[in-house]
Amino acid sequence: MYFVVTGAAGFIGANLVRALNRRGFDNIIAVDNLSRADKFRNLVDCEIADYLDKDEFLQLLQHGHFDGVLEAVFHQGACSDTMHTDGRYMMANNFRYSSVLLDHCQDHDVPLLYASSASVYGSGHVFSEARAHEAPLNVYGYSKFLFDQLVRRRLPMASAPIVGFRYFNVYGPREQHKGRMASVAFHHFQQYREEGKVRLFVGCDGYGAGEQCRDFVYIDDVVAVNLFFFDHQEKSGIFNLGTGRAQPFNDIALAVVNGCRALDGQPPLTIAEMVGQGIIEYIPFPEALKGKYQSFTQADISSLRAAGYSAPFLTVAEGVERYVRILAGVGP
Repeated sequence: MYFVVTGAAGFIGANLVRALNRRGFDNIIAVDNLSRADKFRNLVDCEIADYLDKDEFLQLLQHGHFDGVLEAVFHQGACSDTMHTDGRYMMANNFRYSSVLLDHCQDHDVPLLYASSASVYGSGHVFSEARAHEAPLNVYGYSKFLFDQLVRRRLPMASAPIVGFRYFNVYGPREQHKGRMASVAFHHFQQYREEGKVRLFVGCDGYGAGEQCRDFVYIDDVVAVNLFFFDHQEKSGIFNLGTGRAQPFNDIALAVVNGCRALDGQPPLTIAEMVGQGIIEYIPFPEALKGKYQSFTQADISSLRAAGYSAPFLTVAEGVERYVRILAGVGP
């Protein structure tokens, strides 16, 4: 029996592969699209049984090659670029691909654990898993929303577990390949190491400079929630996966800079001191993001807690400190 991890060379997928390895599993079929070849580095320290290109995997799946041999599917593969404007590609890659996997998993009693997104909530300020609060601002968010809607229709007659995770702002190791879509923490670390300063947006939507708030969740917590639901296959549903805390982007900058300073033997600074010394620079808000930007997100995790997941989530200070040490090559 095999585990399938789609998007296996990507950020969350590669961390899931590594976590399965730590549990003693190497019977993993890694599925991805390596047109961005540098993603292979995410799998160098992982053990897998086979690698398949996404298109080859879909052909084999639809021709019965995997009938009766799958233990579970962790479906992380998607176009995650929220600025991508080719709607046909986005829907084929995010909605139709997911629909084929859903059909197979239901037909063959295979648990499907898949990546949804907090982008389905758009610019709203209520982040609970209900249709009334969902209004995506871009085609990426719409592709995730539409698949969630399909899952909702299938859940009442589901023959195997279906679990969707609405990821909020995930950060942590193995995201370096994502370029501009990598986390703020990753970009701040690179900026500070290269230039001695970090850049944040000026205020927008009624928020002060750097005070736009997001629910930032560390990758280790994301992996732990995925594995919790794999271990509890009596549970299905669509769940927010965030910390339940909204923190300003300034908190990320503060944690990154002070984390780097600690490694250099320097004392911590306050936000005001960083601004005064030019370490934090506020830049104009991009025109391309106006009307398409979530200035506030905060996961309502009551459904996740009600499902039995009780472990605490790392704060920004805790998660970023751990991440900075890894990025600097001195952490685990």
